[in-house]
Amino acid sequence: MKVGIPTEIKVQEFRVGITPAGVHALKEAGHEVYVQKGAGLGSMITDEQYIEAGATMVDSAAEVWACDMIVKVKEPLAPEYELFHEGLILYTYLHLAAEPALTKALLEKKVVGIAYETVQLDNGALPLLAPMSEVAGRMSVQVGAEMLTKHAGGMGLLMGGTAGVEAAHVVILGAGTVGLAAAKVAMGMGAHVTMLDSNINRLRYLDDVYGQKMQTLYSNAYNIAAAVKQADLLVGSVLIPGALTPKLVTEAMVKTMKKGAAIVDVAIDQGGCVETTSRHGVTYHDNPTFMEFGVVHYSVGNMPGAVARTSTFALTNATMPYMVALASKGWKKACQDDRALAKGINTCDGKVFFKGVSDALGYENHDLCEIL
Repeated sequence: MKVGIPTEIKVQEFRVGITPAGVHALKEAGHEVYVQKGAGLGSMITDEQYIEAGATMVDSAAEVWACDMIVKVKEPLAPEYELFHEGLILYTYLHLAAEPALTKALLEKKVVGIAYETVQLDNGALPLLAPMSEVAGRMSVQVGAEMLTKHAGGMGLLMGGTAGVEAAHVVILGAGTVGLAAAKVAMGMGAHVTMLDSNINRLRYLDDVYGQKMQTLYSNAYNIAAAVKQADLLVGSVLIPGALTPKLVTEAMVKTMKKGAAIVDVAIDQGGCVETTSRHGVTYHDNPTFMEFGVVHYSVGNMPGAVARTSTFALTNATMPYMVALASKGWKKACQDDRALAKGINTCDGKVFFKGVSDALGYENHDLCEIL
């Protein structure tokens, strides 16, 4: 199979869909790999490194997109839609519930859209989302600490406080991979941490592991409102795989926050879990924050792109086995053999095969048994 790796064109996106190790794995399995020249430079991977691993470097995006399968990081943007072709396997983050134009283009061109974020193991784990969720969670507190400084518009608060001065209060909404990664960094910086989630077993586990270092709180509208009001930094890390994120933090709640407090909405890729960030929309690394109701907001849609080298290698570690299976077996046999990968199918033959997407965008949802 011919596998193509295009340069990412999203604003301030420095990741790339494959590392030299990924190229080597595909070549060892008997496939051809075409990488757009310069695609890896943002992650400090040179064209020469790709060539040494066995890749063929090509000049244009059109040459790459002519391949049988495209491996990317972020969802395609409008200039790339015209490069779609029938039967193309697109293996990347898609976030289609928040992308009606992209969904329409995938359906019209009958692209097999396999979304990293909906590949799901039987235990509910999301193996291709987890590495970027961990990066984004750790970054959320890192950028939040900067947002709380006075020059960034915050209240001028040091995350860990100092002798005789209280530390910041970090409230984390959602105790999944993002939330736990954020909590670890926040606690490591000396902040007070409150974690909210609706899964009582998850909260019980966190309470057993972290004890008095972390306050756990059951997530409901009343508790969220109370916690948001007390937060110096609010991290939104709610996720419903493949579906639009519920707006759990309302505008009215944001208005109760302290002046100079900060919000990092990690869920913005799926629409955001904070009403104000959702309404404002995605921001970018070159202008990541905005101010509303005296609160500093951060809603960058590709947070891990800022630490591209770490993110690229972490992502390829997770995506590589599925990538090789798709290329070696073809998408249908690979998905028949692996139920987790099958759940990644969002579009195929001009139809939607993921309920979260169909519910969000009004398409008829089809069962995978139709194609598998």
